[in-house]
Amino acid sequence: MKRELLIFLCLFALNKQGLAQEKPPAKFGKVSPSDFKTFYSIDSNANAVIIADVGSTEMVGNSKGGFSLEFKCYRRAQILGKNGYDIGDVSIVLYTDGEGEEELINLKAVTYNIENGKVSETKLENKSGVFKDRLDKNHVSRKFTFPNIKEGSIIEYQYTIKSDFIFNLQPWEFQGETPRLWSEYTAAIPEFYYYVTLSQGYQPFYIKDQKGRSVHFSRSDTRSAGPSEREAFTASVTDYRWVMKDVPALKEESFTSTIRNHIAKIQFQLAEYRYPSIPKNVMGSWTQTTDELLKSEDFGFSLKKDNPWLSDVMGIATRGAVNSLEKAKNIYAYVRDNMTCTNYNRIGLDQPLKNILKNRIGNEAEINLLLIAMFRKADLEAHPVMLSTRSHGYTYEMYPLLERFNYVIAQLNIDSHTYYLDASEPHMGFGKLGYKCYNGHARVINADATPIELTADSLIEKKMTSFFIISDNNGNFSGTAQKTAGFYESCRLRNRIKETGKDQFLSDIKQGFSSETDVSGLVIDSLDKYEEPLFVKYNFDIRQEKDDIMYVNPMFGEGYRENPFKSAQRLYPVEMPYTIDETYLLQLQVPEGYVVDELPKQIMVKLNENDDGVFEYRLSEGNGTISLRSRLRIKRSYFLPDEYNMLRKFFDLVVKKHNEQIVFKKKH
Repeated sequence: MKRELLIFLCLFALNKQGLAQEKPPAKFGKVSPSDFKTFYSIDSNANAVIIADVGSTEMVGNSKGGFSLEFKCYRRAQILGKNGYDIGDVSIVLYTDGEGEEELINLKAVTYNIENGKVSETKLENKSGVFKDRLDKNHVSRKFTFPNIKEGSIIEYQYTIKSDFIFNLQPWEFQGETPRLWSEYTAAIPEFYYYVTLSQGYQPFYIKDQKGRSVHFSRSDTRSAGPSEREAFTASVTDYRWVMKDVPALKEESFTSTIRNHIAKIQFQLAEYRYPSIPKNVMGSWTQTTDELLKSEDFGFSLKKDNPWLSDVMGIATRGAVNSLEKAKNIYAYVRDNMTCTNYNRIGLDQPLKNILKNRIGNEAEINLLLIAMFRKADLEAHPVMLSTRSHGYTYEMYPLLERFNYVIAQLNIDSHTYYLDASEPHMGFGKLGYKCYNGHARVINADATPIELTADSLIEKKMTSFFIISDNNGNFSGTAQKTAGFYESCRLRNRIKETGKDQFLSDIKQGFSSETDVSGLVIDSLDKYEEPLFVKYNFDIRQEKDDIMYVNPMFGEGYRENPFKSAQRLYPVEMPYTIDETYLLQLQVPEGYVVDELPKQIMVKLNENDDGVFEYRLSEGNGTISLRSRLRIKRSYFLPDEYNMLRKFFDLVVKKHNEQIVFKKKH
């Protein structure tokens, strides 16, 4: 038995060693006619396939007395269809701090095609074919497009980035919109730097390996006029290797916060400098980070001041308020209604708060920091809250990584009640936030660095719609519709009505009916009461063909016409922006001269045993009137990939029932 166990362990070790030695399936410049294919089994419908995607980073001593990162990247791909040409557009992002910039060197890019049975090459002209573009104050890009690409082309490129920014250890994406046959990243990290490794995704590693070795390092400092100082030493280095094989494409589908949350990737955050560098904790703690933010001129420093320039406007903003809550509501309405937001993707000030008030314009952080300053001027307890919106990605509660955040709102505490506010959004009610803000972990920027959770499960979008319909002697329908919209639908409708007007809104209602319809008597309630749900009421007249058999959909355009979950398979979670509770009521008079020939069957079905969703469809006839109650309730917003098929089938049933028709038959 011991001998058999020893043989098994030896075989396991040999197999693991064999995997670790396995190499990428391509090498730069080595392309033969047999490499050209018309499809790949990983995805027979793919318009392009990445054959090999290989990156590596190592650290070398430099002439500035420190160390530099050398990142090398190699990629080979094949274009299979015209919709795959985009893979030939390449953007290489480089970091800059305004004084120094990462250096791109050794760029080579080649397009290969088959001509007369032989491989032809078209090389990129680096001087004329590579363009520089500034992305923001800390990032520039080098862009190029592969020359002479066509269906069937193989393209490959390689380059090196030299960087003195040790904190910017390159991340690696193993997955994207194009399937990858082989994706590999290696990093050689010496003992004198410690990085936190952040990985995400749902794909298993084909190889995940690490080995230790000793490396001789040398560095010098030639920046001074005197003789250069040189240092040489030996240190331990850990070689990490991550490989994924046959990685499927990941494309954005409905109910996704951002695809960046779900692609398989690995990232690094510098946490500590260690000997022979001067030992230092770089990352720090959340309390250290919030303390620095509160002292920063670009964030919280102005919140600690008395700000006498606010005195004049405070009297206007708080006019008529008799208690703290009224005072807060008035201040919030003043800032919301008088400021214009120009950027919804910032975590700091680009200008002083005084200028924002004077010019009435700013980014979302500036407007909400002004709101907090005014709350404090009125002796109200308020703090900034930093978060990441749904489209920006998740944050990490454990690590104070500020680049993960992109949005600032206000927290207000009055009489043991906590309110979250965003005055940068027009038509947003007091104590309300856009659903984009409900993305999990957020952080109150106060002395305690209080963590909070803003989850989509805490939101419920509740809608009630009712139709009351009678018929005339000609089989035409006349009726009244009433709708009490959910909060977020109310926001959308308010914005739509203010942008296009009530006449266009009425026209949109008319187009929602399948038959020729006249709509009149529009009533819209609470249009300017942003905390209240919007109430819409209107009358309609539907002209029907008076045939022997009449088909009527009892949902009258209010039902689900198609399943929002179209893909047969989903590789990442479903992330709804909120939970839903939608009720539809109908009272329909049977047309005179007709009888009901067929009614859809009643059902009530649960999504699962935990009662996370319920669909109720109850239809009955009595005394010449058809009554319908349809209710759809989804009680949670997040569903794992293995729950997707259950959710898709559930909505298939909803769509099927909402598209069934009542059949009326003419009396004889």
